Amino acid sequence: MSDKTDQSSSPLHVSPQPVPKIGRSERTRAAILNAALDFTWSRPFREMTISLLMAPTGVSRSAFYQYFKDLHEVMETLLDMLKDEIFIAAQPWLAGVGDPIALTQETLAGLVDVGHQRGPFLRAITDAASNDARLEKAWVQFLAGFDDAASARIEADQKQGLIQDFEARPVAFALNRLDAYTLLQAFGRRPRMQPGPVREALARVWISTLYGAEWIGKESSDLVRI
Repeated sequence: MSDKTDQSSSPLHVSPQPVPKIGRSERTRAAILNAALDFTWSRPFREMTISLLMAPTGVSRSAFYQYFKDLHEVMETLLDMLKDEIFIAAQPWLAGVGDPIALTQETLAGLVDVGHQRGPFLRAITDAASNDARLEKAWVQFLAGFDDAASARIEADQKQGLIQDFEARPVAFALNRLDAYTLLQAFGRRPRMQPGPVREALARVWISTLYGAEWIGKESSDLVRI
């Protein structure tokens, strides 16, 4: 089922930094980033210009260079912010203790929520990376950070006997690419899919691959991570 609530622009989630008194400079920087998020909902990065980006901000084109060197830096900044959002969503599985099935389900719910919000930006960055060397490098580094974290978590769970013994990094690589391209296909263009079936699909693969098919469809288990 498609998402019937899609609008022509993305929710504006880039906020000025929480300082005691927010200055105009910080508000302007956030406005530029939000304008870039909005742009990627309907147009590819290759069509982005500084003039088009600055038009909805109400700030002059020349003011752009007070905050960013170029449009690539805007996209790289948003990618770094997305990385932070995903790592926050992934903390239950990456660092939590207790039931790893429940922790996996919690993390995937958070990941899908981020993907649902940021899908058009993910689409824009991956499309641009296919023919832009600088953004390709940023995207590869983005994914590699999650490969490192997932590999470490798998190895830690293997030591506790929660996951069978296998080489962790190739599996982490495969699962992370599964996540990335599933979220791209589900949420990268309108109409977006509903989040629930996407989360269920990812959970089936993650849980069966790591913890065993007997836990597919379950929200919890009798496994214990310490």
